Amino acid sequence: MNGLEVLASLFGLINVTLVVRRSIWNYPFGLAMVTLYAVVFYRAKLYSDASLQLFFFAIQVYGWVAWSRVRAVAGEVVIGEMSARARIGWAAGTGLAIAVWGGLMHRFTDAAFPWWDAAVAILSVAAQLLMIKRRFESWWVWILVDVLSIGLYAANRLWPTMILYILFLVLAIWGLRQWSRARDVTSQVAV
Repeated sequence: MNGLEVLASLFGLINVTLVVRRSIWNYPFGLAMVTLYAVVFYRAKLYSDASLQLFFFAIQVYGWVAWSRVRAVAGEVVIGEMSARARIGWAAGTGLAIAVWGGLMHRFTDAAFPWWDAAVAILSVAAQLLMIKRRFESWWVWILVDVLSIGLYAANRLWPTMILYILFLVLAIWGLRQWSRARDVTSQVAV
């Protein structure tokens, strides 16, 4: 355990709590969290997760802009739902990306747990993209990410991060409930 990991975990907890509440102020905390976690994961030889933080930095900036625009138009962050066909497409694309990325990490790096790490990374990308699109289903993917991450970070003895992902799991379940209610209320609004 180190101070950098603890600080990243604290920023992460604040970030996800604000996402559940559909607050655009989640993004500054998200930017701080991913910056710190890039270093933490690189030091732990979780290269997929370290690389993922670079992606998350860019996508956090994009998300901040996108959510701000929606809120400016609708007065709030409006939630939508995917079609059955879109869900199948996302699942297939995510599965393929995990296979390719995991294979690359396994073959070309000394990554700790390359397949497990790749699954967490790719599912996180999918969940984050769905979150930015304000899709209710993002929370189901986050729940899967959290469950996988708890074990991965325990196996790597990243205890504050493991505890954070236990808390993220609780927050993801809360987010699923909150966004479900918001989706039902705003289902008449185009997203």
